[in-house]
Amino acid sequence: MIKAILIFNNHGKPRLSKFYQPYSEDTQQQIIRETFHLVSKRDENVCNFLEGGLLIGGSDNKLIYRHYATLYFVFCVDSSESELGILDLIQVFVETLDKCFENVCELDLIFHVDKVHNILAEMVMGGMVLETNMNEIVTQIDAQNKLEKSEDQGGTDGSTGRWLSLRSEHEERLGVRRHFAALCFKAKLPCVSP
Repeated sequence: MIKAILIFNNHGKPRLSKFYQPYSEDTQQQIIRETFHLVSKRDENVCNFLEGGLLIGGSDNKLIYRHYATLYFVFCVDSSESELGILDLIQVFVETLDKCFENVCELDLIFHVDKVHNILAEMVMGGMVLETNMNEIVTQIDAQNKLEKSEDQGGTDGSTGRWLSLRSEHEERLGVRRHFAALCFKAKLPCVSP
């Protein structure tokens, strides 16, 4: 299970933090600092996973990360997750960001944090992986963008019915994904989205 997803720059400034376990605000900040110190001091030539810090759970957990330009993408996971699977998930996340923002950079994460969280919510919910197909994720994000544009226009162009249809379709998909993820979690199976 994924416990946290952290993105910070080369100076340790958090650009995104999503925790799937309850931690106090102070503990979250300490986890971010500790994770940055563990990851940033590693050489570029070593593997991209290491034992988790004491605050995130110690040796029972792993930090899996990738360093792209000025950003570190770090997934804090328990021992049941595959290191290579999470590295692939990070790659899909970055490629999806790149596709949605057309050459993503650190400023996109700062100024469009809501869109980044939406992309992440399409991929991971409650610490369980929902979707790894980049094209499917982008399709859902595009549908959300259409909904927002339609909402901003007030539906005056006759698209209100289509907007409601897209919204209910999206909510239905999320309901199916949540149900599927819950079943996988109960059965302790790896979750591959239907």
